[in-house]
Amino acid sequence: MSHQIALTVVAEVRPEAADDLRALLATMGDGVANDEVLDFGSFSGLHFARLVLVEESTDLKGDRLPASLLYMSDLDLPKGRHLGELADAGGDAIDRLFGHCVGYPQMPTTPERRLAYLRGHVVKEQARYVNTIGRTARQIRQEARLRDRIQVYLDEHADELRGRDPVEIRRELQQLVEDDAGLHWARRPAERTDRGFRLRELGHAVGIALLVLLLLPVLLLALPVYLVLLRWHERRDPAPHLKPTPELVQELAGLEDHLVQNAFTAIGLVKPGPFRRLTVRVVLAGIDYSTRHVFNRGNLAGVKTIHFARWVFLDDGRRVMFASNYDGSLESYMDDFIDKIAWGLNIVFSNGDGYPRTRFLILAGARDELAFKDYLRLHQVPTRVWHSPYGQLSAANINNNERIRAGLQGEAGAEKAEQWLRSL
Repeated sequence: MSHQIALTVVAEVRPEAADDLRALLATMGDGVANDEVLDFGSFSGLHFARLVLVEESTDLKGDRLPASLLYMSDLDLPKGRHLGELADAGGDAIDRLFGHCVGYPQMPTTPERRLAYLRGHVVKEQARYVNTIGRTARQIRQEARLRDRIQVYLDEHADELRGRDPVEIRRELQQLVEDDAGLHWARRPAERTDRGFRLRELGHAVGIALLVLLLLPVLLLALPVYLVLLRWHERRDPAPHLKPTPELVQELAGLEDHLVQNAFTAIGLVKPGPFRRLTVRVVLAGIDYSTRHVFNRGNLAGVKTIHFARWVFLDDGRRVMFASNYDGSLESYMDDFIDKIAWGLNIVFSNGDGYPRTRFLILAGARDELAFKDYLRLHQVPTRVWHSPYGQLSAANINNNERIRAGLQGEAGAEKAEQWLRSL
């Protein structure tokens, strides 16, 4: 088994087609996709997917930034295979959606021409986060069914199981799984990522670490100069506390909290000048390294509610998009970050125009809670069309279900069996 893949497709919308595309997307979901136009559930190996219309705007120089249609997905299979499914099985829907975009093939088109168009508009993510690398959408759904089946059995036999030895109960549940043909897969441990992937990741982790170590003397010499320039920029960058309109807050809130999970999409302009452009590129490279090799087992520096996230440059690096799939309300999501890794928020978002003022990149900033929350709402993009195949499972539920499956393997003493039963 390999690892999860992120796919991001960005296509410019024709100015005269923006209203029609906006109306089409409005029919496709209210924060959760209804699958009436594009049947997300028919695609294999899909965790999350969304379609977002980024409205036309201007950059800091007043130059036009055209409207764009974004398609983002998190996958258990190669990008090319998923793009092929979109172009073939999802062909009519792709025509209806991307037909509003510049350069889309004239109708009638073919799967080959659709595929070529989509491939030509794939952009690379600068950084991404995966809650647990190698855990597939299929595994998540299967382990949820396993837990439900065991729970039904425990509920049906609650009286006769009460007071019995935990080791005996565990053996009885092992036999339940053994006798159920639909749960044969649970008799084996979950698959791991393949050896080739693990070796490549190890090579990447060691190679980058050695490169940084080699450059460390130069970096230490440059650090004082960088800090002086940083403080100069931080003191002069405008940081107005702007508030979102009640109408915007109401619109965004109406698209949230339909499931246990939510989608978050935000786009902001990078502050002007080469200093900020270099800083944000280095920061995102550092985030990509840390999320690949350090924060890759369900814990992003203390935040455990994120399933997937990505950071992507748009418009030749003039803007950065952040998109995530997370548990709970946006308010609790923001509080989680502010309380646990405000410094991490500052490192990334302080390079965005209008962000609350920081000190030395990591201090202050998000600690101004109201200003930070207003900043996020102002830059949030409405996400009407968002798909989750396991929307009633939090990251904690998924992790617990994985432990339940693992606890069925092998033998266990009384203490271990009792501990495992408590997870049920």
